[in-house]
Amino acid sequence: MTSKAIHYDFFPDDLQKEVRQAFYNVDFDKNIGERVFFENAGGSFRLKSVVEVDQYYAQFPDCPERQHETSLELKSVQHKGLDDIRLLLNAKSGSILPAYTASMAIFDVTGTIIENVPGTNVVTSCLEHPSAYDACAFYAKKTGKELRIAAADQTTGRIEVDAITKLIDENTCVLSIMYASNLSGAIMDLETIIAEARKIKPDLHIVVDAVQHAPHCLIDLEKTPVDAMNFAPYKFFGNRGVAFAYVSDRVAKLPHHKLIAKLENEWELGSPTPSDYASVTAVIDYICWLGSKFNDSADRRTLIEEGMTKIKYQEMALLDRMLNGTPEIPGMRHMKGITVHFDTEDLSKRDLILAVSVVGCDCDTLTKLYRDKSIIVYERVSSSPYSARMLESLSLDGVVRVSPLHCHGPEDVDKFLLVTKEILEGLII
Repeated sequence: MTSKAIHYDFFPDDLQKEVRQAFYNVDFDKNIGERVFFENAGGSFRLKSVVEVDQYYAQFPDCPERQHETSLELKSVQHKGLDDIRLLLNAKSGSILPAYTASMAIFDVTGTIIENVPGTNVVTSCLEHPSAYDACAFYAKKTGKELRIAAADQTTGRIEVDAITKLIDENTCVLSIMYASNLSGAIMDLETIIAEARKIKPDLHIVVDAVQHAPHCLIDLEKTPVDAMNFAPYKFFGNRGVAFAYVSDRVAKLPHHKLIAKLENEWELGSPTPSDYASVTAVIDYICWLGSKFNDSADRRTLIEEGMTKIKYQEMALLDRMLNGTPEIPGMRHMKGITVHFDTEDLSKRDLILAVSVVGCDCDTLTKLYRDKSIIVYERVSSSPYSARMLESLSLDGVVRVSPLHCHGPEDVDKFLLVTKEILEGLII
């Protein structure tokens, strides 16, 4: 398979250097030394600015709910973070739910909808992260509702629109669907899914897991009007230990865990951690800085749009080089013995993830062979509770997931391709 006749441009060299320097440990690990970290779908590189601002605001003992100067400053940091989350998602209404993890957030929101919205069935897909899938299964069983599961296209690794819509009817309580697969990298056609699903049931509640997709493409809730969407800063250049979800006005007002004295649409429980919000703002600042290299607008949302679009283009360039290589180094599409699963012509329809396997070499061994050459990738195997259902639905025993990030450059891809070539030659494929 070959790509469309499109030239994918990398960041200019000077900008690539600045982007790389904005992150910690892009090419060095304290235990390994020099390395290539292609496991960003399991986390991501941390921005230096995120770590710095987190440490700065973590030092203050003051409660943000008080009225003295430092407390008011911390409160303003929280408000700025919330405003930035809204800008990132283009959320012009609804509420923001903070949580310890994105899994907790989606469990909470999914349960609230299933328990309080009329209907006899719940629709989700076989490719969902366990937090989304299990939340649907748990609350469907608890409420006596039928669980309907959309099958994946085994060629594209995507949940196609008709696979979902054929399961929806006037009695569907909620549709829970991920934005992009963290196994195949395939991006779901969310705009069409929403439009077609609501032709069947206009007031259908829709929940979207955007944890995998958010760091790679622009999100716009005005174009994809759903009732809930989560994301996790630890996969989005930020910190572990905090996550956020958007909930629509109608979901925000459903009965949910909250302090009685709080407003009916309040989803925050307990005292906020200002450094978490400052860290989110640092991520958005970075995206805006990147956008400002291509657009001189003073509007923050415009810069977010520009920055995330350029991240997408950079990652398409990286993906194209991984697949097609260079005149000097063959790409993975052209190496004998290795299979690139779910390979599609249009690279805009996938995030920067490759799922690969090698004939005669199990995925655990292949991952170790890469690690021995200082390249970090990850095996998705059927023995893992996080992978078994997805792999079975795609008729696979396992794959090795390769997931760079936009701060990588062509030289990182070339190192990976050369090591892949050496591994294949060593296995005498």
